[in-house]
Amino acid sequence: MLIDTHAHLDYGEFAADFDLVLQRARDAGLGRIITIGTSVESSRRAVELAERHPMVHAVVGVHPTSVDEAPLGWAGALRELAAHPRVAAVGETGLDYHRQPENAAASDANKARQAEVFRRQLDLAAAAGLNVVIHQRDAWADTLDILRAHGGGVRGVFHCFGGTPAQAAEVIGMGHLVSFTGIVTFKNGAAVRETAAAVPADRYMVETDCPYLAPVPYRGKRCEPAHTHETARAVAQARGITLDELAARTTATAEGFFRFALPEA
Repeated sequence: MLIDTHAHLDYGEFAADFDLVLQRARDAGLGRIITIGTSVESSRRAVELAERHPMVHAVVGVHPTSVDEAPLGWAGALRELAAHPRVAAVGETGLDYHRQPENAAASDANKARQAEVFRRQLDLAAAAGLNVVIHQRDAWADTLDILRAHGGGVRGVFHCFGGTPAQAAEVIGMGHLVSFTGIVTFKNGAAVRETAAAVPADRYMVETDCPYLAPVPYRGKRCEPAHTHETARAVAQARGITLDELAARTTATAEGFFRFALPEA
């Protein structure tokens, strides 16, 4: 069994053929899909999908690029959602400095807001007894500084990991995990494959981040959970293990991290 540990099934790209998407995932050997919230409303939709579909679990959070649009009371709303039995973690949360306002003051204000929302979600996760799904883009040092300062026993998975083996070792040394997407199948993904080959066997997972980052041979098309198979096969090849070995190891890691209470569909 494989688990897609990071999907965005609430996005409109899946509205027209949702049931077929799930069936293709089952046919590809997936037992669970984790759908990730990016705002309060997205998180509510994620929980609704998890309620209706046994193979789907939800993660609830406010994405760093959505912090300026977060409504008043967003933290209370997430706190209520995080108590739902089908919620497996908080996120995705973190820091994203990739696209910042040109005005320095506006950029500083946005970075401060991202940090505030990130810290509050770490607090929320700790209070709920959940781990966190972390988004980091062009904000490596600040992300690690916030995690170090927080403490509190909250573990994170750095999703869509594209860093070096040394960076992976750094976050793993802090008690966190990394997760790989279809980038490992790309022609220009050699550096990510090197990292995927180097991380300890029980410290990584696989994901799609669908509808984004469709792996080879689906590049240019909508990504979907069934494509986890292609990512898993590429990581297994990089590590010199069989796909069955990888599936067993990453499933055990995901089950331990997300603490699923229910059997797979």
